[in-house]
Amino acid sequence: MHVLLADKFPAGGIAMLEKMGCQVTSEPQLEQDALAEALRQHQPDVLVVRSTKVTAPMLKGGSLSLVVRAGAGYNTIDVATASHLGIYVANCPGKNSVAVAELALGLLLSLDRRIPDNVADLRAGRWNKKKYSRAAGLMGRTLGVIGLGNIGREVVVRAHAFGMPVLAWSRSLTDERAAELGIERAGSPLEVARRADAVSVHLARTPETRGIIDAEFFAAMKPGAFFINTSRGDIVDQDALAKAMEEKGIRAGLDVFAHEPAATDVEFGDPIAQLPGLYGTHHIGASTEQSQAAIAEETVRIIRVYVESGQVLHCVNLAQRTPARYLLTVRHRDRVGVLAHVLDELRGASINVQEMENVVFEGAEAACARLRIDQQPSAELQERIRKGNPDVLALSLTSLD
Repeated sequence: MHVLLADKFPAGGIAMLEKMGCQVTSEPQLEQDALAEALRQHQPDVLVVRSTKVTAPMLKGGSLSLVVRAGAGYNTIDVATASHLGIYVANCPGKNSVAVAELALGLLLSLDRRIPDNVADLRAGRWNKKKYSRAAGLMGRTLGVIGLGNIGREVVVRAHAFGMPVLAWSRSLTDERAAELGIERAGSPLEVARRADAVSVHLARTPETRGIIDAEFFAAMKPGAFFINTSRGDIVDQDALAKAMEEKGIRAGLDVFAHEPAATDVEFGDPIAQLPGLYGTHHIGASTEQSQAAIAEETVRIIRVYVESGQVLHCVNLAQRTPARYLLTVRHRDRVGVLAHVLDELRGASINVQEMENVVFEGAEAACARLRIDQQPSAELQERIRKGNPDVLALSLTSLD
C-alpha cells in the first residue's frame, strides 16, 4: 500500500505506517499543480491531507482508492468526484475537539480582558492601567453555544469551569440531553443571539449551515456582546458581522474567515481584520501538538483497518440509502462457485446488486450471503437459484420498502 502524505505529518505516524509495511512518500509542501503532478508520478493508493485542497483533476486518472482528511472537516476535498470514481473519503472526527475548544475560550478571555491590546501597548512603550481595568468578567455571564458536536461539548465543559451558564442550540439537542450536560436548550439560533452575553459557533459546514449566522442573527444580539467563530468562515455572513461590530459594538474573535488564502504564509487583506473590535487567529484551532498527535494516530488506524480488512472507518461518502428495494438472503455451503451461480442468475435477469455481505459460520462449512438488490426476482428466478446449485441450502426474499 503506497501512502502519499501531502501535508505535515508527525514522524511517529510515518514510522507506524512503515512498520505496517506501507510505502510512504512524504512531501508536506504539495499544493495545487504540484500535488496533481505528485499523484501522477507516484500513483499512491492512499492520499493524506490536512488543509491542502483535493480537486477533481487530482482524483481522476490515478490509482487512489482512499483520501484521508487528517482532521474533522473535509470541505477542501471534492467528495462528489471521489464518490463518482469510487474513492473512499474519510476524516478523523473529534480528535481536535479539545484544541479548538481551548482556542475558543482563549478568544473569549482575550475579548473580555483585551489581552492583545494590552500586549500591543506594552510593546509600544505605553502603560494604560486605567483603560484596561475595564472588564466585565466571565463568571455569571451567559455563553451561547451554536452547535453541540464534539467541540461544542468541550466548550461547555470549559465554560462551566469559568462559572458561565450555557444556553445552547443544536438541531439534535433535546431537553433530556441538555439536562445531562447542565445547560439550557434554546429553541432557535435567534434565541441564543437575543439572550447570550457571548456566542461561540461550532457547526459543521453543510448546505444547511452555510450563512446561517446572518444579519438577522447579529441584529438580535445584545449591544457590546462577544461573538466567536472557530468553525468555518462561510457559516457566518461576514459583512453582516462587520456591520454589527461597527453599529452595535459587537466584538469578535475569529479563527476562520470568509476568504482565507490557500497558502500558509502570504499577505492577508480582509478588511474585517482591521476593525478595532476584532481579535483574529490564523485558522489554527486544531494546531496543537496534542491534537496533531491524536489525529496522526487516528489516520494510521484508518489506514491499518483499510489495509487489513478493506473497511474504511469514518467514511463520509457512502450512500445513506441505496436504490435497493429487496434483500435476498442465501444460506449455502462454503464452497467455490455458489456466489458466482447466484450472481450469474441475477445478472441474467438484469437485477443489480447494490450491497452484498457474506458471513461464514464456525467451522467454515456453511455461510450466509445477504444481497440488497434493486428489483424483485420472479418466483421462477428464485427457484433457479435454489435448485441450480446443490450447495444452496435455503433462500428467502424480504421487501425493504
